[in-house]
Amino acid sequence: MLTGQCFCGAVRYQAAERIRNQTLCHCTLCRRTTGAPAVAWFTVATDDFHFTAGEPSSFRSSSHATRTFCPRCGTQLTFADDDSPGEIDVTTGSLDAPEQALPQSHVFVADALHWPDDLPRYAHSRTSPSGDS
Repeated sequence: MLTGQCFCGAVRYQAAERIRNQTLCHCTLCRRTTGAPAVAWFTVATDDFHFTAGEPSSFRSSSHATRTFCPRCGTQLTFADDDSPGEIDVTTGSLDAPEQALPQSHVFVADALHWPDDLPRYAHSRTSPSGDS
């Protein structure tokens, strides 16, 4: 069983390990709803996904999709597309162990940001000698 939660812990979920479509999405909607350059998702059957604590809020992010998020801290948790009944996408970063759903593809690469990747890299925070952020 996979488990996860929002940042503050108010909303928790569990999902069966029968996952598919592990991907990094670069679409403009995912970027706008998370504030991130790309979002990692995985798909499970809706029958294999359940919120176990708290109640997420939801909104229609397009004419065919609904996203859920924690009403307290704002963490985006799921994406449900009306064109794909019976399945739900879950944000990989909200998993307690995100390594269990490694991305296997990129989607909407036409929308991807074209940032340089030769930037300096830091093991932890760039401002803290101890690495705390």
